[in-house]
This record gives sequence, structure tokens and C-alpha cells, in this order.
Amino acid sequence: MFDDNDIKIFGEKKLTEKEIVANLPKEKIEKAKQIGKSVAEIFIGDYRSQLADQSANTEFLTQRILLLSFTATAGFEEYIGDDILIGFAQKSFLDTVKHESGDLYKASSDMGAFSFYYLAFRRDNEIERRIGQTFAMLCSHDGDPIFQELGEALFCWFSAKVKAIVEEHLDII
Repeated sequence: MFDDNDIKIFGEKKLTEKEIVANLPKEKIEKAKQIGKSVAEIFIGDYRSQLADQSANTEFLTQRILLLSFTATAGFEEYIGDDILIGFAQKSFLDTVKHESGDLYKASSDMGAFSFYYLAFRRDNEIERRIGQTFAMLCSHDGDPIFQELGEALFCWFSAKVKAIVEEHLDII
């Protein structure tokens, strides 16, 4: 009787993820990790400054955290360009946030909100405006132009920060 081990398929051999990672220069991996850590430090700093503001609305703060966390993820995808290095940056971002603040880590990983943001982000036109509209909706201020503009401004601000950090390391990545 024959089994599948007797069958040989000719053609290109696909590399496994472990083989791809093993072939990546360690310097690129370390730079991707540094990108994630640097973005996390800005994210954590923003969170702490918002906490220090006694007038900050907790619902608004929660949505701000989610928007900035999403923006980091989307920024890694947009500006790094290599799926493996994106993964290292994202993991470093999350590990840094978790190490600094378990509460912030938990607050920044609502997959429901991420789904709404991804729907807005994946549309190819007026991404910033759509992100702002999504932010307003998640803040329970659907259609409110002030919340829409605030969400748009937060997205643009943090996206620019992520882009600048990635570009600092682009010579390596």
C-alpha cells in the first residue's frame, strides 16, 4: 500500500516562516523591534499625560487608547512593508506596553473596535475622514463633527509619529 510519503512534488520549495526568519539579518529584526518599542513609548507617554488630566472623560480616554493602538498597527503595516518585520514591530510594541502597564495593554486590544477601524482603513479613499467618523461613532457621538475631527487629528498625528520612527530606521529595514 502507498502513502503520501511516496509522492514527490517537483517545483519551488516554499520556505517556512522559521526559515524566513532565520534568513533575515539580525540587524533588521532588532531595528523592527526598536521601531515597536519607540512607538510604544510615545503611546505610553500620551496615555500617562491623559491620565494626569483630571478632566479627561474615561470613555473618551478608552477610545483614544484604541484609536492610537490601531494607528500603530496600521502604521507598521503601511510603512514597514515586510510582513515578518511588521510582526516583530507589533510584538515589541505590545510587549513594551504590557511591561509598562497591564491596564493600558488590556485597554488597547479591543478587537471589536479594531474591526471597525480596519473597515474604515481598508477603504482606499478618505481614510482619515473615515477613521474620524469611526472614532466619533465609538465614542457614542456618531455624526458629531467635533468628535470626527478629533479622531481624524489623533489618527493623523500618531500616524505621522509612526512614519517618522520607521523612516529613522529605513536604511536598515
